[in-house]
Amino acid sequence: MSFSSRYLVCEGRELHYTEWGAAHGETVIAWHGLARTGRDMDCVAAHLARRFRVICPDTIGRGLSEWSPVPEQEYCLAFYVKLATALLDRLGVGQVLWLGTSMGGAIGLHAAAGALRGRVRRLVLNDIGPELGAAALERIRTYAGNPPQFDRLSELEQYFRTIYKPYGWMSDEQWRSLTETSARRTAQGKLTPHYDPKMVLQFTHHPRDYDQWGAYDALDIPTLCLRGESSDLLLAHTAEAMRARGPRASVVTIPGCGHAPALNVPDQFALVERFFDGR
Repeated sequence: MSFSSRYLVCEGRELHYTEWGAAHGETVIAWHGLARTGRDMDCVAAHLARRFRVICPDTIGRGLSEWSPVPEQEYCLAFYVKLATALLDRLGVGQVLWLGTSMGGAIGLHAAAGALRGRVRRLVLNDIGPELGAAALERIRTYAGNPPQFDRLSELEQYFRTIYKPYGWMSDEQWRSLTETSARRTAQGKLTPHYDPKMVLQFTHHPRDYDQWGAYDALDIPTLCLRGESSDLLLAHTAEAMRARGPRASVVTIPGCGHAPALNVPDQFALVERFFDGR
C-alpha cells in the first residue's frame, strides 16, 4: 500500500503528513510520539488503509513539519490540539478514529475531551495515560533534549536500536526505515534525529501538560489502552485505574516490549482494527 506526502498550513505553521487509503470514507488519525515522526506509523497505516483513510502528521518541530519560532509557547499539548483541529478542518473531516503513540495519544486525549469532543469517535492510547512515570519522563527528556550527532547513518541506526529497544521486536528492514525516515543533516554535515531539540521546553514551560486525569475522566467514548508489559512511562497501577474510571478503558498488555509498542506486527494491527470496528 502506497501513500501520498502532503503539506497544509495550520495555525500559521506548515504541517507535513502522509495520507494512506485516500479513497475510503472513514478517517483514522495516527499520531506519533514525542521525538518521532509520522513515518513511525507506516506499518499500521498500510494495514489500516485497506479499509480506512489514514492521516499521519508530523508534529510541529518534527520530521518535515515547520519548526516553531516561539517554542516556549507552541511546543505544548494545547497548541498541538489547535493544529490537529485545524488539520481536520482543512481536510474537511468531521469525525475521526484516533490512534496515538505516547505524545500522540496525549494529544488525542486532550482533544477528545476538549476541542474535538464529539468528533473523536474512538481513541487508542498506545502506552500513554493521564499520569506518567516520573523516571521515564526524566529519561526521555534527557536523551531528547540533547540529541547526538554522527558521521554515518549506520551509527545513527545503532543509536536508535539502543534507545528504542523497548519498542519490542523490529526487523532489520524496519530499523533501517525508522532511521532513514527520522534523520537530518546538521549545518556541519552530521546526522542527528529529525526534530527540534527545543521541543523539550514543553517540560519546563508547561510542566503539568501530561497530568490529564481531569480530561480522562471527562471522556465518554470507547477507549483502548495498549501497554507495553515493561513500560516505565505508563505504570501498571495507572493502567488499572484507567480501567476503573472515566471511559473505563479496555487495557491490553503487549508482551515483549516497554515504551512503546511499535505497532509493527499483525497481532498489534488486529487489536487496533478490531477496536475501530467496534469489536
